[in-house]
Amino acid sequence: MLGTIASFSAMAVAGRQVSFALDTFEIMTYRSLVGLIVVWTALTVTRRWSQVSTRNWKTQVFRNITHFTGQNLWFFAIASVPLAQVFALEFTSPLWVVLLSPLFLGEQLTRTRLATVVIGFVGILIVTRPTPETINIGIMTAASAAIFFALTNMITKRLTRTETVASIMFWLTGTQLIFGLISAGHDGYIALPDATTAPYLVVIGVAGLMAHFCLTTALSLAPASVVTPIDFARLPVIAVLGMLLFNEAIDPFVILGGAIIFAANYFGLVMERRRRRIAATQVNATNL
Repeated sequence: MLGTIASFSAMAVAGRQVSFALDTFEIMTYRSLVGLIVVWTALTVTRRWSQVSTRNWKTQVFRNITHFTGQNLWFFAIASVPLAQVFALEFTSPLWVVLLSPLFLGEQLTRTRLATVVIGFVGILIVTRPTPETINIGIMTAASAAIFFALTNMITKRLTRTETVASIMFWLTGTQLIFGLISAGHDGYIALPDATTAPYLVVIGVAGLMAHFCLTTALSLAPASVVTPIDFARLPVIAVLGMLLFNEAIDPFVILGGAIIFAANYFGLVMERRRRRIAATQVNATNL
């Protein structure tokens, strides 16, 4: 999880640094290019190309459209509002999964899950403190990014039933490179990296892959109830980095709201585990 926290923080800081020279589509293009090179090399060295399939290509493309949209919104947000505020709103993604899962996964919206969403949105109100003066395009894009990340996670959950991680990562980097080239080059011009921006773009590309790899590995080694609280450490870490690197004031309301959003996510996680445990007990009792 330390790798996850470091990777997400590095990607945010590097994204802020290049946002003044490149637009979000150009950043995504180069991030995907670096990612594709890494994935291509890994598949070749480990001889796992056989794990890459085309049987669910439509779902893969749809998933990566949602992720591409969410990631562009995220990069726009980190250049527009304090980094801690972006991270706090990003933590609402699991709440959107709960709210949207009945539509996309056919799951039931129980009272417990609804309570989780309500508590989480109280945290959102504390983070954003919406008034005509405080609501701006940066806040709106950060909140929207969380929704698209939620959609991505739900589609990914469906893909993992039949697809390997190698296949998902190859489709992720490959299709998003195409999306980036089309979006960035729609006006006939794509800014090239220079000596200043190139190192940051490499950091963005590698850190993006490492963040997901470390998080997936952590979840495979420890229960989500252990991993999730550690992941929340991203918020105070990025708040301190924002203060040191960009002179951003640490807003106690952002920390408080983020803590409430985390508490809602953690409450939902604990109650979901309890529900599954009870259901498994009932099934075992029936089979006896």
